[in-house]
Amino acid sequence: MSQHHFDVLIIGAGVSGIGMACHLKRECPGKSFAILERRQSLGGTWDLFRYPGIRSDSDMFTFGYNFRPWTGGKVLADGASIKNYVRETARENNVDRHIRYGLKVITADWSSADKCWTVVAEEESTGEQQTFTTEFLVGCTGYYNYDHGYKPDFPGESDFKGQVVHPQHWPEDLDYAGKKVVVIGSGATAITLVPTMAEKAAHVTMLQRSPTYLMPLPSTDKVTLGLQKVLPEKLAYRLTRARNISISRLLYQRSRKSPRAMRRLFLSIIRRQLDGKADMRHFTPDYNPWDQRLCVVKDGDLFDAIKSGKASIATDHIERFTETGIRLKSGETLEADIIIPATGLEIQMLGGIKPRVDGQAVVMRDKIIYKNVMVEGIPNAAMIFGYTNISWTLKVDIAAEYLCRLLNLMDKRGYRSVVARDTGDSRGEDTILGSLNSGYIKRADDRLPRQGTHGPWKSTQNYLEDVKTLRFEPIEDGYLEFDGKRTRAGAEASGGFLRPLRSALFGS
Repeated sequence: MSQHHFDVLIIGAGVSGIGMACHLKRECPGKSFAILERRQSLGGTWDLFRYPGIRSDSDMFTFGYNFRPWTGGKVLADGASIKNYVRETARENNVDRHIRYGLKVITADWSSADKCWTVVAEEESTGEQQTFTTEFLVGCTGYYNYDHGYKPDFPGESDFKGQVVHPQHWPEDLDYAGKKVVVIGSGATAITLVPTMAEKAAHVTMLQRSPTYLMPLPSTDKVTLGLQKVLPEKLAYRLTRARNISISRLLYQRSRKSPRAMRRLFLSIIRRQLDGKADMRHFTPDYNPWDQRLCVVKDGDLFDAIKSGKASIATDHIERFTETGIRLKSGETLEADIIIPATGLEIQMLGGIKPRVDGQAVVMRDKIIYKNVMVEGIPNAAMIFGYTNISWTLKVDIAAEYLCRLLNLMDKRGYRSVVARDTGDSRGEDTILGSLNSGYIKRADDRLPRQGTHGPWKSTQNYLEDVKTLRFEPIEDGYLEFDGKRTRAGAEASGGFLRPLRSALFGS
């Protein structure tokens, strides 16, 4: 068994892992590091999902990294373009050579005596195991199971004579031209699949138990294209980011503060898009905006497919699968050659790794999150966990910057270990995903860490607040123990209110 040592070990070479590695390279140039990636390619989500129309559900000017502009006017990019952006970012920052592919992490053990982690990874193609030791471990694995998505056990599924295809395992040779397709679900995957498949299929039906809030968004930003013609690339990028962050935050905050007004706004937008060609009951959720994620409709393509008759929506419950399709509880039958259960993700923390601290297994549900970056009671470790209400990568950037600040402070002070300790019984009942009540979150209640009721234990999902906390507040805040002792630094100059605000909107 081969053994390797690095100052920092990053698990996962997706958007988060590459972002963390780039910040580490830029801000902690003396640190040795490696990225362990189970797959044979970088990209994470954007390498795994291959279904037709796969694209971002966030605008690329906020989804892109703050240190590398997303160029062009495309707002919602396809999966291949996003993966290429991540690949080029890794190459330009010289972190691609630090990736070790095909390694699945089996165990991760912290030793307080040795002040280090021992990580055992298996090369899945050969079964050979490798051991890594590291002073600091960073989980960048996202929050869902890559091996399989969530799919209910549908009554009579074995009776169906057609194909059942889950979006997470899309066969490259699937031929759906001229066929009847039923997509089960109403989330981002279904919203993307239905109009894309309707271009070739005989007909596509989106079968949902309940509607989702939808928002049409143009795929090209003409204002940004104009800015790029007259301004330097980085300045145009920062201005567009600032605008889009402000709009996203405004929509979210108004949805939480004035849900009735925002509900009327969203429904009026959809009503205009449909132009009387579909029943609004299929587009009227029974919950408030942002109790679940808002789904973006690229160029209104879903509404166009419905108005053209190439696609339709059924709001009902499944009674059972039949030989030729799905029978609904209303008695209606949906004929299908292909059924696609776009029924969601299966939540999994740290890619399924179950860390141990001094031989004791860590139960994530019993832990609370610190600044949404570290986990209480787990030394020298962090999780890069993005936003759910705005672009994931906005949090990746500032969380990575915070960890680099932390590592540099530890080097400066000569500290060998750091751990967040909750001594004030701060634990709340909300998970780190906050107030979202989507099905995939409810199903994962038993495996998600909690957030606290106040202070750094509470996850705000507020980008401007997090910028202030992660970029400018002192690292030594009295909540962290360094080498077993709590420290609190004096207040650091933050440049007042304008500096965090300017940094949040325009980048570091």
